[in-house]
Amino acid sequence: MGRRTRKPNTPLTRRTFVRGLAAGGAIASVAPHIWIPGRARAQSSAHGALRHLLYIRLGGGFRFPIAFNADVAEEFNPFGKASGVAEGTEWGVGQLLSRSGFLDGEDGAARAALGMQPVTDISNQMSVLTCVDHEPTSAGADGNHGSGLERYYTGYADGTTGFFTMINYGLRERVAAAAAEDKLLLPAFVLGGSGMGRGIDEYAAHRPPVLSGRGFDDFGVEKGAFPDWANDMVARTDERYRDRQHEALKLHVQTYMDTREATKEYSDIFNSDALKIRNGSDEQVDGISNAELESMFGDTRAARDMRLALRLFHYGSPAVYLDQGGYDMHSGEEAGLPGQFDDLNQLISALEASLKRMEHPEGGSYWDHTMVVFGSEFSRTARGRRFNSARGSDHNSDRATRWMSMPFMGGLVARPGAQIGSTASGDLAPGGAVFSYRSVMKTLMDSLGCDHAEFFPADAPFDDLFT
Repeated sequence: MGRRTRKPNTPLTRRTFVRGLAAGGAIASVAPHIWIPGRARAQSSAHGALRHLLYIRLGGGFRFPIAFNADVAEEFNPFGKASGVAEGTEWGVGQLLSRSGFLDGEDGAARAALGMQPVTDISNQMSVLTCVDHEPTSAGADGNHGSGLERYYTGYADGTTGFFTMINYGLRERVAAAAAEDKLLLPAFVLGGSGMGRGIDEYAAHRPPVLSGRGFDDFGVEKGAFPDWANDMVARTDERYRDRQHEALKLHVQTYMDTREATKEYSDIFNSDALKIRNGSDEQVDGISNAELESMFGDTRAARDMRLALRLFHYGSPAVYLDQGGYDMHSGEEAGLPGQFDDLNQLISALEASLKRMEHPEGGSYWDHTMVVFGSEFSRTARGRRFNSARGSDHNSDRATRWMSMPFMGGLVARPGAQIGSTASGDLAPGGAVFSYRSVMKTLMDSLGCDHAEFFPADAPFDDLFT
């Protein structure tokens, strides 16, 4: 496929905005439905039904059986199972998910009044794919941080295109149609590791904006801040510089120019009070205020990212990626991990409550139009013991490292509370469906209505979440 370039005088579209901001910033036999040639263009029954995706990485390698596949032996889940979980929950709920200190005291009472509940009370709102694997054709798990994270970002250990670049590329026709009607739609955003937004050649123009640690609270560019003569002078200077370059370099200069133009076009959005998530405003946007969101989520880094994600959705962003926590606990996991779940549980509870409160412009709530997905670069193992010698856990090529039991929640999930696939309690041998990260990505792209035919040609979207 040939490289696409933008002619110098082509009118600005959101595609060029994405380009401009980007410049700144196991076994096949157990999953035959995944590896069937010729099904790459298949569509799920949820094709195009999803409007927003919140894709969350539990950073460092998350020990999934302790939370989302707790019906296993003690060596895989040394913290035990929760009791009194919500009726209709099929998957094993870990004891650590029952921690709900965020509902204590006056602040907790305010959160409860806003609809927040212990995660064990809303476990029937999540479905879990028990066995998600980086590479179902390999002999063992990829327990290497570098290559495991590359697979999570791109689908391959040596991938060059990030999942969120694929989303922006896949929605290019929708964006062009909106631009033709003078409608501005924000692209997918990355609020974490930039690998999720990499892209070269024709995909480079669709790399998502990457915000690392800062939002729009201090954004201060105003449309029309400079006189026309100054803008004209800068534009002519840039054009002369671009036109003197070799053809192979002109695209890079144009990308820089697009960044400036895009900033002007989008300054009204970026200057909006809604995106200034730390302003404590009581103004209702989509039926919820920034002050209420701060009360619900808190003010940790991940909490701010989640609050910003909900506001980016308001302006048409189809997807937001963020990192949460640090779970690479080779030592001190036994004592330290429960406290980390206090933050995670509050965020899960706040997401469920806020999405159901928020009113979507297409009708219903944001919950009806949004999918929340938690993943990681791999799971963790203690090699047959509850913990390693340092009271932590590790990662290698075994099943405990391999199977990521990924939870999904949102109104598009047809059977909330369902467990899809299973593992044997004693050795985590898979029973039922096994999915690759690529098939998960392709399914999410399909549900967003993305053009995904050229990505992961050996992997098809699946219907297990939607039927």
